[in-house]
Amino acid sequence: MAGNEMNGSGNQIKPLFKHSEFILAAGVLVILVVLVVPLPTYLLDVFITVNISLSFLVLLVTLHVRRALEISAYPSLLLFLTLFRLALNVASTRLILMHADAGQVIEAFGNFVVGGNVVIGLVIFIILTVIQFIVITKGATRVSEVAARFTLDAMPGKQMSIDADLNSGAITEDEARVRRTDIAHEAEFYGSMDGASKFVSGDAIAGIVITLINIAGGIVIGGMMQGMKITDAMSTYTILTVGDGLVTQIPSLINATSAALLITKASSKSSLGQDLSAQLFTVPKALGFAAGILLIFGLIPGLPKIPFFLMSAIFGILFIVTTKSSTSADSIEGTEEEMAKAKQVKQDGEPEEEFERLLQVDRMGIEVGYKLVPMVDPKKVGGVLSRINSLRKQLARDIGIIIPPIRLRDNLQLPPNAYSIKIKGQTVDKGELMPDSFLALGEEGVEPIDGIATTDPAYGLPGKWVTEDKKETAEASGYTVIDPTSVLVTHLTETIKTYAHEMITREDIQKIVDTTKKDSPTLVNEFTPNVLTLGVVQEVVRNLLKERISIKDFVTILETLIDYAPATKDPEVLTEHVRQRLCRTLCGQYQSESNKISTISFEPGLEQEIMNSIHEMGPKSVLALEPNYAQKVVEAVTETVRKAYASSNNTVLLTSSVLRNHIRKLTETALPYLPVLSYKEIAPGIQIESLGIVSLTNEN
Repeated sequence: MAGNEMNGSGNQIKPLFKHSEFILAAGVLVILVVLVVPLPTYLLDVFITVNISLSFLVLLVTLHVRRALEISAYPSLLLFLTLFRLALNVASTRLILMHADAGQVIEAFGNFVVGGNVVIGLVIFIILTVIQFIVITKGATRVSEVAARFTLDAMPGKQMSIDADLNSGAITEDEARVRRTDIAHEAEFYGSMDGASKFVSGDAIAGIVITLINIAGGIVIGGMMQGMKITDAMSTYTILTVGDGLVTQIPSLINATSAALLITKASSKSSLGQDLSAQLFTVPKALGFAAGILLIFGLIPGLPKIPFFLMSAIFGILFIVTTKSSTSADSIEGTEEEMAKAKQVKQDGEPEEEFERLLQVDRMGIEVGYKLVPMVDPKKVGGVLSRINSLRKQLARDIGIIIPPIRLRDNLQLPPNAYSIKIKGQTVDKGELMPDSFLALGEEGVEPIDGIATTDPAYGLPGKWVTEDKKETAEASGYTVIDPTSVLVTHLTETIKTYAHEMITREDIQKIVDTTKKDSPTLVNEFTPNVLTLGVVQEVVRNLLKERISIKDFVTILETLIDYAPATKDPEVLTEHVRQRLCRTLCGQYQSESNKISTISFEPGLEQEIMNSIHEMGPKSVLALEPNYAQKVVEAVTETVRKAYASSNNTVLLTSSVLRNHIRKLTETALPYLPVLSYKEIAPGIQIESLGIVSLTNEN
């Protein structure tokens, strides 16, 4: 609330300070003029009054703010106040030594405040200086050094904590950006305060030196140049010098106090006064004991009774008041808790919020065994959490969707080195890692190495876990050596690409549409008025993602849907039209550097026979192959693909546009990673290299 109040009041007076930068520049210029040009006494009185007023204002503002960052300009302000005070010191010194007159304010402090007694004035001045320099300034300097060091040391941990909250979905991107900015400002502030505290300590030393110079210079000028008696010169100049010292030292003490308060202030939801009253007077027992002890002191013979009895009475009253208020607060709180529980408890006695938590399902998560917990530690530099954040950005660039936050949890029921990847609460894949070892993957023919045999969880390749001392040996033998974090992230990447179609929601589709509207408002406006429902668009996007097709070119997808929506609302038919429009994107995934696509295709007679098995059932078409015959077709495709892989690992099954979707459904169980393209999806300029013909005879 305090921050809001300050922001609100700042907005109201903002028009008054439209040219504040010019006012600040003028103020600095005035300080420089005061340092050089002699001032008349009345103007010096005005400046001294301004100095004292500003010091009190800064102190009161410091007491009111709840966080040090609410007055982040304080280090620069302290510099200006210190410079202004020293300039007034120079101006008053000039007037004292030239005319033995420094205005009414200094004269009043010299005569009224210290009673015209030089010794008393010097003692008070020395006491104030000692309090400021040894107690307040020295302590504030030490606190500022420690605060600056700890703030800078804590920055990496805070940044990783923000990344962890962002990756887990606890905060949004905007909230994370605000928190990062807040951390940066905090580090800058405490670093500046560490240097600004040196201004205060230097100011105290300068006050002592200036006072000694004024007294010595006054005696010399009065006794030797103006013919005054030494005693008169000492009396006149010493009183004026002490008055000058007090006038400037009091604001300096106030500035030092406000700096110390600001540095030692912890973040709070209330002001310092509210914090102190809430924390000091909320323990009735302490107040009761204090009242009793003060009463005993008042009964001791020789001690003044009235002050001790008065304070004992005050603490006793506070004891009675706080006891009643705490009792009533406890009863009210207890009543509210009972009412809340009565409302939330169901027939079996469980709170309502417990049931609501059971309904929440994480869209994606990773559970790890206890030996893998250090890998997902948010404080670990380069750990899983930081890599996941980079992974989400990379997948957004590659496939065009923003992966939901991935929650990481430990699961004691898993084996120590195991992990499981979950989508919507269900495990879709598993793996095992050796956190202190490296995964070595080698092709056929490489020299065998010692290690624990395993299988790469992402691609199913055989490998071995080797210790760090054998890492260089494995690399020299031709193995690809991967750290366990990269193994997990690679597995997670492949899993996301495989199951991205299951994670995409209508909310995600709406966000993509809203993002597209920023650059293509006409297109989105044409699409919006009931051309297609979000559900149909979602199904089309799911069909594309299921075959690992990027939807980053969402403009082309929307244009195609708008063009063909009047003719059909069938998501599968619309998907085929979209694929044909995205032909360059499709071919780009499989073409070689020489613009060639390695393909296999059906023998014409077999393709025609399969096409004859398509039957129209209402708005949809169905491939009605006899099960044994369909199995033979799948086996023939599998054998042809196996032979084609000897020449190219990036082989595509090419067929007609009428058959493409049916063939994909027919082969997706046995060959989930086999791309199936239609002739219409081959972009102009792409060459086709045939690596085999699918046939039911032995001639394939």
